Amino acid sequence: MNHWKSALAWAGSLVILSACGPADASGETAASIPSTASGGTQTTAAAPGMASETRTFRDWMAICDNGNACFAFGPGREGLGWIRVAIQPGPDAQPEVAAGYWPGEAEGTGAFALTIDGVGYPMSLATDDPVAAEVPAARALEVARALANGSAARIGADHELSLSGAAAALLWIDERQGRVNTVTALRRPGRRAAASVRAAPPLPVVTPAPAVSQTGFGDQNQVLPAALEAVPAVAACRAETSEHWIGKEVMSARLNATTELWAVPCFAGAYNMGHDWYVTGPGGRDPRPARLASTSDDPGAGTINGGYSPETRTIVAFAKGRGVGDCGTASTWTWTGREFVLTHESEMRECWGVPSDYWPTTWRTR
Repeated sequence: MNHWKSALAWAGSLVILSACGPADASGETAASIPSTASGGTQTTAAAPGMASETRTFRDWMAICDNGNACFAFGPGREGLGWIRVAIQPGPDAQPEVAAGYWPGEAEGTGAFALTIDGVGYPMSLATDDPVAAEVPAARALEVARALANGSAARIGADHELSLSGAAAALLWIDERQGRVNTVTALRRPGRRAAASVRAAPPLPVVTPAPAVSQTGFGDQNQVLPAALEAVPAVAACRAETSEHWIGKEVMSARLNATTELWAVPCFAGAYNMGHDWYVTGPGGRDPRPARLASTSDDPGAGTINGGYSPETRTIVAFAKGRGVGDCGTASTWTWTGREFVLTHESEMRECWGVPSDYWPTTWRTR
């Protein structure tokens, strides 16, 4: 399946958003949860790091990437607001707590407080579109533990948060990172020293190919080579977009002296547009689909809202789950001189108003 076809699950103007996995029946305890894929879990093999994994615990979800950076998200009641607890791997890591909501006209964009079981925790404004704020670093661990043990929480004056599943999500992160019964644990602290926490796993190393001149290439006034026009999949895309403005959105780049990159427009919706990418010889000869891997699907050749940066040698894509861009998948692939390699991916499966800067990573490299 092509990557862009899989990503259409996020394209609300084209298809219905795909549902997340079922809530974990364990509710408030994660002690017996295996780290292999089952139920609400998706796991992807990731050498030399760990597996990227997503779990659902009642209303909360937890994500750990291939470098074992972990994130837990909880929703506001009736979809109004969100809260995130994030923590990097390793003994020295400290949690970060952020929360946000879209304010009404009377609320403005001022800083707000997080309240858990009647205790207020002031937050500093981080961005104003939508509103998002962060707990001071010195109190973040205290707040994370309060969320795990709390029964009621809200942000601002009256935006209630669900804590159903918070304890299990944070305990799962403790287990995944080896923090249970240590002084760094989010859910189940103990007396063990921070030094006993599992070290961060190594990340894959990716080296970009050298930059080359782009004279004659780019994303304006490009004519698709005849060798590419003759590819059946390309012909299908061209027929699909022949009477639409996106049909003219052909992109190209020079990858090296004998290798070119071409992007063929394939579809357009209200806020998403799709391209299929081909690596070719000079003049578009000998085309082959680019292999663009993801953590959740077989490698395909397509992107949603994609483009190529010759300065960084990367294809970047941002598949929106809805027009405001608060959910979906953001991906980056780097040209190594031989192939495009996935070097960064973040994904927000729930449309809770979370800005893309706060989305969890599912894949990282160095």
